[in-house]
Amino acid sequence: MNAPVIGIVGSGGAYGRWLRGFFQTRMGLQVIGHDPVDPDSHTPEQLLQDADVLLFSAPIRLTPGLIGEYVRQSGGRERGRLWLDVTSIKGAPVAAMLESQASVAGLHPMTAPPKAPTLKGRVMVVCEARLESRWQTWLDALCAALQAECVRATPEHHDRVMALVQAMVHATHLAQASVLRSYAPLLGDLQALMPYRSAAFELDAAVIARILSLNPLIYEDIQFDNPHTAEMLGRLLEQLQRLRDLVGEGGEQARAAFRQQFLHDNRQAIDAATLRDGNYSFERIGYLLADLTEQRSMSVHLPQDRAGSLRELLHVFERHGVSLASIHSSRTPAGELHFRIGFEQSYRPEVLAAAAREIDSSGIGRVLTG
Repeated sequence: MNAPVIGIVGSGGAYGRWLRGFFQTRMGLQVIGHDPVDPDSHTPEQLLQDADVLLFSAPIRLTPGLIGEYVRQSGGRERGRLWLDVTSIKGAPVAAMLESQASVAGLHPMTAPPKAPTLKGRVMVVCEARLESRWQTWLDALCAALQAECVRATPEHHDRVMALVQAMVHATHLAQASVLRSYAPLLGDLQALMPYRSAAFELDAAVIARILSLNPLIYEDIQFDNPHTAEMLGRLLEQLQRLRDLVGEGGEQARAAFRQQFLHDNRQAIDAATLRDGNYSFERIGYLLADLTEQRSMSVHLPQDRAGSLRELLHVFERHGVSLASIHSSRTPAGELHFRIGFEQSYRPEVLAAAAREIDSSGIGRVLTG
């Protein structure tokens, strides 16, 4: 099969822009796109005429209706082509695409558009609804190029799971944010509470900050457009009300009921290996948070992506007699990969300054913070 032309509906959105760059730079494909707020973008008719793969990247609430418009305008020309979507809800968009005569699959990357060039280390749910063999092969190649951990599911199962994995998580953290706001006049805002943080509170605060920093329409649609959210919220509310009633009742009998229902029964419902691995993951995250709050640190960007760069950087610290306590890689807000290095002890400022000057002058790296 010749390299397909990719058409992105909603190419001006965050994921549309990321996918455009991915298809062009990582797969070498021609990409055209329609952005309703950009009069210079391709028209829907041009996408239907020229795109072999049509990918819908639009707000959740608008996607099914938008797909329906393309089905009507296409009028059967989509036969032999592939239609995809990347919304967080799969039932309605996939059903709408199945009204066409194209091959159909729904994709759900379980992450906001990353600053990294691929989805390596992240999950993507794949709902293969109707695929010709050639498009099955191409979709498999796409998943491999994305480097995501791909999980196959039906649209129905996906949406039921997302009511827990996304809607419940978002709902509980948004409720926490509202509770924290109600206590702010008495105890101070979130920043005022952070000096008292536990690892668990710091993680919850980070999730709250993440949700409130991104597009609010996404979180709204995840709550309102998943048909299984209301049932989940009802069950969640029942459990919170039960907990509130037990605490309000007090006494040994209420404590025993709490231990049985919320601790023992829930522990028995999770296998030992999952509990062990989850507990270990939490401990590792706790160590990471502690490292990232260490004031004795330096962040360095290594511009040359080649073997041996990190070793050369570490040799600089060795030459200056600096011992390292930790080293972590992450990305800056601009997307640059950098290493955050923590030190074993408090060194004289001139020692670290000399190491930083050598790093910058040698071209090994660029010191971001000191």
